[in-house]
Amino acid sequence: MSISIAMLGHKRIPSREGGIEIVVEELAVRMAARGYRVTCYNRSGHHVSGKEFDTRRGGEYRGVRLKTAAAINRKGLAAVTSSFFASLAAAVGPYDVVHIHAEGPAAFCWLPRLMGKRVVVTVHGLDWQRAKWKGGLGARYIHLGEKMAVRFAHEIIVLNRAAQQYFKDSYGRETRLIPNGVSRAEYAAPDRIREVFGLEKDAYLLFLGRMVPEKGIHYLIEAFQGVRTDRKLVVAGGASDSEAYIDRLKEQAGGDSRIVFTGFVQKELLRELYSNAYVYVLPSDLEGMPLSLLEALSYGCCCVTSDIPECVDVTGEHGVAFQKGSAVDLRVKLQELCDDVGQVYRRREGAADYVCRRHRWDEVVDRTLELYQK
Repeated sequence: MSISIAMLGHKRIPSREGGIEIVVEELAVRMAARGYRVTCYNRSGHHVSGKEFDTRRGGEYRGVRLKTAAAINRKGLAAVTSSFFASLAAAVGPYDVVHIHAEGPAAFCWLPRLMGKRVVVTVHGLDWQRAKWKGGLGARYIHLGEKMAVRFAHEIIVLNRAAQQYFKDSYGRETRLIPNGVSRAEYAAPDRIREVFGLEKDAYLLFLGRMVPEKGIHYLIEAFQGVRTDRKLVVAGGASDSEAYIDRLKEQAGGDSRIVFTGFVQKELLRELYSNAYVYVLPSDLEGMPLSLLEALSYGCCCVTSDIPECVDVTGEHGVAFQKGSAVDLRVKLQELCDDVGQVYRRREGAADYVCRRHRWDEVVDRTLELYQK
């Protein structure tokens, strides 16, 4: 017998505003294709790609029913109010399972639990550690969501062993380790990126992700400015309540003509940027399970990451790690790779097979459905 599922906590699907949105879309669409009734509660309001995308979406997408949760569209209130109204709607709606994504939205997981729903929470990362929240009201709210998940969720999914150990040590709570998946990518020639940004294959280093401080982009710019190379640095991504940070990055880049800011990218531009990058760089201080890193590997990229377990456990021999937070060490590693093309090609070899074998979306769906049906 098919079950009815509600998902919430993301901004909106279909969208590439962040890793959570990719995960929700992959799970929801694949579950719908298997005959499950899936409804996703999208948030109204600002889209990271610009105001032209700030539209209300409804109806259906690839078999998934879409509803828009009301929100007070002011900074600091949009996520909280959207999570509350989505949780309330899911609590009283005709659902068997309510799957909440991220710790903040889990603050209201008691609502669907109170109404007899089976509640599953996926912790995509310890979000209270993020720079934009740390030490303020946002961090306290996210901590509240974490505690509510521990108390009221039937199951908690985590994406890495560090998070699993954290919940065990902090709360004595058992969690389920289900890492994210990735789909096999197809190479795209550099046609659009040549036309739009003047980029050629292997002629640039790439960062692609959310433009927020914990991604460490400021380390990357500082490091790259000291690298002797004719290659460019492409920084791709949109604002996530982080316009001031992006302004600081552009000021930091100064007059270095090698540094290119593309803004938010998707579809063909996104595929071409991944396909033709010399190396992909993710200098994060904090991660859960970085979807952009999985995607870069699926395109066969040699990847440079900070030495946090959440990254190095993903890349294996196909990655190069630098000391977290050290622009000096990152500069050294980037210079080595720019000077040693052979090393880059060796690390690329087999990268796509490696990541697609270890991170299969169908397996993620199988294991998630097992938790729904217990």
